[in-house]
Amino acid sequence: MASSKTLLITGVSSGFGRALAQEALAMGHKVVGTVRTVRAKREFESLSANAAWGRVLDVTAFDAIDGVVAEIEASVGPIDVLVNNAGYGHEGIMEESPLSEMRRQFDVNVFGAVAMMKAVLPFMRERRRGHIVNITSMGGYITMPGITYYCGSKFALEGISEALGKEVQPFGIAVTAVAPGSFRTDWAGRSMTRTPRSISDYDDIFDPIRQAREEKSGKQLGDPSKAARAMLAVIAAEHPPTRLLLGSDALGLVRAKLSALKAEIDAWEATTVSTDG
Repeated sequence: MASSKTLLITGVSSGFGRALAQEALAMGHKVVGTVRTVRAKREFESLSANAAWGRVLDVTAFDAIDGVVAEIEASVGPIDVLVNNAGYGHEGIMEESPLSEMRRQFDVNVFGAVAMMKAVLPFMRERRRGHIVNITSMGGYITMPGITYYCGSKFALEGISEALGKEVQPFGIAVTAVAPGSFRTDWAGRSMTRTPRSISDYDDIFDPIRQAREEKSGKQLGDPSKAARAMLAVIAAEHPPTRLLLGSDALGLVRAKLSALKAEIDAWEATTVSTDG
């Protein structure tokens, strides 16, 4: 087995967080997982008597995060890997969706992740080692109508991950953004927040997408356990990637996006360079 590490994973009650925690424990790693309730904490800790620790923490409780991380460092031991997994999807046409929904989406998916990173970095920097894994989404590369705020949050986390990686690389700290495609998690089910529809003009573009998503929920191609194993391979790598796509759907859609982007850049090249000098 590869050397045992201590992982701090946010949001281990379900989905990728739970799958990653279970696979990590099976490989002999220690896992500290954040959950939202005392009951979920007990349930998580029952996975392993001596290698699973739960901590009740909402990643939007920004003022509490530093204290929780310091306590983990003191009582469990050095955090080798932070996995920012806590997040949710917001579904809604932008014109219909209040700004409060966008704030909530960014508080969890972006500000919560950044607060966690800021809390672990002083410890990792002092040790001159560490790995931060941010679970983003193929929605951090590609977009589709009806998940505008979600895509915005994941584009933001992708950019933050990439820039942070350049800041901390001299200290032996790696940052990897992991972008899954469609997986059999409850992202499109229980975990999704939906803004009510109100403007009929958007029905034609939005209704087929929502219907397809609801029909596919629970039958997606991606296996969360296999995603967890892929993430653990990244964590074990001597030179982990800056970004990793998960799933053949993500690969196809992102390659198509990059191809379309190149074609558009090329088509407008003359206009682009016309502004020089």
